[in-house]
Amino acid sequence: MFNSKSIGNKIAEARKKNNLSQAELAQQIAISPQAVGKWERGESLPDISTLIRLAELVGVDLNYFSDKFPSKEIEETNETNKFKEEDPKNPLWNMSQGNWENLDFSGLKNLQEKFNSSNVRNCKFVDADFSKLTIRNNNFEKCDFTNSDWSASHLHGSNFSNNSFKNCTFNKTEIAVSYFGDCDLTNVNFTGAIFRTCGIAKSKLTKANWNKTSFIGVKLVNLIFEGPIADCSFEKCTFSKITFQQVKFTNTFFKYNYLKRVKFIDCQADRITYELLRNGKADLSGISLISGE
Repeated sequence: MFNSKSIGNKIAEARKKNNLSQAELAQQIAISPQAVGKWERGESLPDISTLIRLAELVGVDLNYFSDKFPSKEIEETNETNKFKEEDPKNPLWNMSQGNWENLDFSGLKNLQEKFNSSNVRNCKFVDADFSKLTIRNNNFEKCDFTNSDWSASHLHGSNFSNNSFKNCTFNKTEIAVSYFGDCDLTNVNFTGAIFRTCGIAKSKLTKANWNKTSFIGVKLVNLIFEGPIADCSFEKCTFSKITFQQVKFTNTFFKYNYLKRVKFIDCQADRITYELLRNGKADLSGISLISGE
């Protein structure tokens, strides 16, 4: 967990250990000496990119600035920093078991392989890299993940409420026992994503890419799907206030779903999808067969 007073003290300690004045430190990271003074007094916080540069400059990993990392360990860190040995320009960042609020983590990369058991509120993760991570038991609220990459990650047991995921990538991401509520999923690429026993409610799906996406035991509430849905599957899902509008279904599998109350407006479907929708008691009046089927 971070707080401004703790970070300020540790910046001051690390600066002194490296025999740097506030002015010298400021010059090396291209900021004003007054900004360094404010950090050290706990009056403000550096953003994540500046904190990364600070860590590189004074020879510590980013966890040094956390309350969980005792300040007395700086000398050991300077000597045995395993993260610097691996890649001094890209130290790994441990976000697990933290309480993160009102912070800007935009551009964050090189996270450790797990991001678990954290409470994250009102933070920015624009252009961040969450790919190939295990992300479990977290609470994310009112965060901005615009343009972030979640490809090939495993999300489990997490709450995502009131977040923006505009232009994000969830290619081949596995999402289980998690909830997305009141989220902006505009232009998100869900190619190859798998949702298992999840909830998706009251979220914006404009221009979302549904290709080879699987929904298994998912509760879908108050959503509007638009555009092409290809090679997807819906199995044992619950639909409440769901509209498919101007959707072109191709090779999409519906099994063990009750679709009678689902709205279809100006939709098209290939023959196999059309028959599967019929089997689910869908109102086919809003669906036509693709030409030639």
